[in-house]
Amino acid sequence: MADRGRTHGFGTVRIVPLDPAADVDLIHGWVTEERARFWGMADHTREQVLEIYEYLDSLTTHHAFLVQRDGEPVALLQTYEPDADPVGECYEVQPGDYGVHILIGPADGRTERGFTGEILRVLIAYVLADPAHRRIIVEPDARNQKAIERMVRAGFELGPEIDKPEKRARLAFFSREPQERRG
Repeated sequence: MADRGRTHGFGTVRIVPLDPAADVDLIHGWVTEERARFWGMADHTREQVLEIYEYLDSLTTHHAFLVQRDGEPVALLQTYEPDADPVGECYEVQPGDYGVHILIGPADGRTERGFTGEILRVLIAYVLADPAHRRIIVEPDARNQKAIERMVRAGFELGPEIDKPEKRARLAFFSREPQERRG
């Protein structure tokens, strides 16, 4: 199901399910760039990326979406239920927790002040539009200071660092209600 909305002079943003076979070239290009090194797929082949996203597509607890702005892909959004994911073994999952991974697409030489913040605002609103989602969980690589700082600017509260098989991560939480914001 696609979600569409206009944002404050930002254009039309749509969030559409990722089609692994149709979108593999785009996603492979994004996740293998040096700037995406913290996604852990820098050395993955096109076929390995396809296999990963076909697997995610087969799950009922994990989903992948392309975020489009005025028809152009600008970000990858992955969502998951923490209690059905290895991260759920690393912290006390609360009812209504909902995990996300966000990869902003390359700027292709263009920079636009406020772009990442606006995309994050749209994605937070999208996830919290479901009343069952009370708190968003992110788990960037603990070495990815830029992502951690971006989440804090977006209103996430920092939680503990955790050890996952593939990385040391920093948990951060965005609660539906400001008074609920704590990890």
